[in-house]
Amino acid sequence: MGVRKRLSADKMKEERKSVAFAKLTNVPSSPRKMRLVADMIRGKEVFRAIGLLKFSNKDAAAQLSKLLRSAIANWEQKNEKKAENGELYISTIYVNCAPMLKRLRTAPQGRGYRIRKRANHVTLVVDTIDNNAKTTEA
Repeated sequence: MGVRKRLSADKMKEERKSVAFAKLTNVPSSPRKMRLVADMIRGKEVFRAIGLLKFSNKDAAAQLSKLLRSAIANWEQKNEKKAENGELYISTIYVNCAPMLKRLRTAPQGRGYRIRKRANHVTLVVDTIDNNAKTTEA
């Protein structure tokens, strides 16, 4: 590895140390349904987002709540302190498509209808509110 690439890689590793994230892969629901819930909590403070997810009647909310708790635990592990109220917020959350399962359903007159069973991947990044203030000033 060249010097320039090594310096760039070291810089990226240093940036990742301060940011905690969690990934949820191959969730068996359509990405559109998951994005509805993800849009609801994007940019919110984490404990407020947990409250929103707890009282949402969407099925994806339970999965996102578990993912958010995992991201908070990752942040606590990296920073070696407990998360306090008002300290963390959801800086990034995005939902991508996972590979589709294609199935056939029998149809009249010897035909077959295609059923697409969709899935998604969710990535959630948690950051401190202080870091957000520093980046807007610079």
